Amino acid sequence: MVYVLLAEGFEETEAITPIDLLRRAGVEVKLVGVTGELVHGSHGIGIQTELTMDQVDWDKTDMVVLPGGMPGTKNLYADERVTGAVRKCYDEGKYVAAICAAPSIILGGMGLLKGRKATCYPGMEDGMTGATPLKRTCVVDGRIITACGVGGALDFGCALVSALRGEEQARRIATEVVHHVER
Repeated sequence: MVYVLLAEGFEETEAITPIDLLRRAGVEVKLVGVTGELVHGSHGIGIQTELTMDQVDWDKTDMVVLPGGMPGTKNLYADERVTGAVRKCYDEGKYVAAICAAPSIILGGMGLLKGRKATCYPGMEDGMTGATPLKRTCVVDGRIITACGVGGALDFGCALVSALRGEEQARRIATEVVHHVER
């Protein structure tokens, strides 16, 4: 089970693109409302979530996904239930995926990137305490998957599919959505 955590002010593309690609690959994904059942993104798009934080069964987690966006990332990080869930997933060797500001503010803020390679929204690298920042759209280091922002959302989604369903399935999905096609 993949849980995508949504708080008021999340970046819509960074949440919806990975959800779409994972579901195309047959992965069970649930949208989790951290700040309510109806959560509005940073551009005012409202998303009806499927679960609240209190309804999540963290023992069934394969991956937790943290979209970026402001103030969504700060709202996620401010919620102790979120940081507790992220810590649990990390400690149990589950996948933890974060995009845009989330690698810096949440994963860096929690000290989870020490000794790892990671990426984030350009200019926020200082928050990734102890990490080796890379200027890439998406970076996979063990069970930590990070991405740069909206421009990396397709690569991020494909990396999540690859982690859970394999590289061949990720290539199939990328082809389906016409990603990586020369112009």
